[in-house]
Amino acid sequence: MPAGPAVPVPATVPPAAVAPSSPARVRASWQRSERYGVTPEEVVPVYADGVPTDSLFYECGAEVVRALHGTLAGEPVGFMLTDPQGLVLGRWCDDPAINRSLDRVHLAPGFYFGEQTAGTNGLGLALADRVPTLVRGDEHYVAPLRRYTCAAVPVLDPRGGGLVGSINLTTWSQASSDLLLALAQAAAGNTTALMQVRAGGGAPLPPTRGTVFHVLAGQCPAGDADPCTSAGWRAAVASVRTAVAAGRVVAVVGEPGAGRATAASLARRAAGLRERVLVARPPAAEDVAGWLALWSPELRAPDTCVVLGDADALPAWAAEQLAADVAAAGRPPGAPSPLVVTAAGYTALPEALRTLVDAVVEVPPLRHRPDDVEPLARALAAQLRHREVEFTPRALRTLRAHAWPGNVRELRAAVRDAASRTDVVDVQHLPPGVLSEAARPLTRLEQLERDEMVRCLTRPGTTVGRAAAELGLSRATLYRKIAQYRISV
Repeated sequence: MPAGPAVPVPATVPPAAVAPSSPARVRASWQRSERYGVTPEEVVPVYADGVPTDSLFYECGAEVVRALHGTLAGEPVGFMLTDPQGLVLGRWCDDPAINRSLDRVHLAPGFYFGEQTAGTNGLGLALADRVPTLVRGDEHYVAPLRRYTCAAVPVLDPRGGGLVGSINLTTWSQASSDLLLALAQAAAGNTTALMQVRAGGGAPLPPTRGTVFHVLAGQCPAGDADPCTSAGWRAAVASVRTAVAAGRVVAVVGEPGAGRATAASLARRAAGLRERVLVARPPAAEDVAGWLALWSPELRAPDTCVVLGDADALPAWAAEQLAADVAAAGRPPGAPSPLVVTAAGYTALPEALRTLVDAVVEVPPLRHRPDDVEPLARALAAQLRHREVEFTPRALRTLRAHAWPGNVRELRAAVRDAASRTDVVDVQHLPPGVLSEAARPLTRLEQLERDEMVRCLTRPGTTVGRAAAELGLSRATLYRKIAQYRISV
């Protein structure tokens, strides 16, 4: 391996104080680059057939980066947007020399530039550790990249907290880089804010602080027993149970909120294991070190299983440390693994965890399990009120017809809001979003208009004509708005 930073450190280390660049983080990245088989002599091009530019992240990020680029016209700085895997979605630069140079190393739209492709570099390390990162000249793993300094900042979706990409600024290594990271952080912050406004303007999710909690025998989010009876759900739980009984490390994949951790914990119980089940979900990248130290020793306990939720949100160094802890747990061959992970998909897992996984089970989203909606709704309402809560037939029809993009999490919020205000849930008690399937994210004003229409239309005994009169609209306009917002009452 080529000579790297002078300070030797272990392969798995937390980023000290999440420094933008440190010998520990760089050395860990160099070691990963070597394991990936990256050649230090050149950037081997990996090209994608198509570049997806239809996302909200690209729309907002491109607008922010174009504006920032306009203020630095003529400067030798390349501005780039990438997706979570390091695929370059767009590049803005009007300096001919650096443009030609970036083309030669394939830091251009359509090419992948993550750690697995280009070794240690700013955007690859920012995506791997999920923190703002500055990589200077000789810190790059591949020799042709040492002529540059790169500053990159990961961008998180304000609606769900998932990683949607990064903003990367690249200049010559001999140029001053003092403001490069600050500019990248400002662009990332402005992109997140613009995404929040265009996604509807709701309050952004608070930063996650991580969780660790004990799951009791047979427990699921809807109460002490599993109310779900759909074939898809039962098959997923059975598949996890079979893999656990065979001693495999299981990755339960699917959409957030679909019940991945619940399926994993229920399967461990159904396998007849007498053990504690801990569910852990990671915090923001800067808090991972303390969170990991809190519960990882439990992996060595013979009667404990840890279900690691949202494992695809872990920084690379934490995934490596966790893999080492599982290997050190020392359970006999064929014995149940101390770890189950959940993620959006197998390929979304950090590489260190992918090497551990030898069984993958998908949990279907709630929209593909309509038979589970009613029993879940009743169980969630009873959990809140500590007794049975009635639902009218039209409320149940509305719940079953909704697509539930937020899955069980969205259903839980809707049911608990309704059940907290009435003993008999009807459509007027359901959130307006449940009665509307808009084809695109609504602006704040559109949400207010939609909600007021739903309020009028769901009032008992109200006709379309009466609702139109109360809203000050013609019947034709109201029908057009109902179609526009896809309101179903």
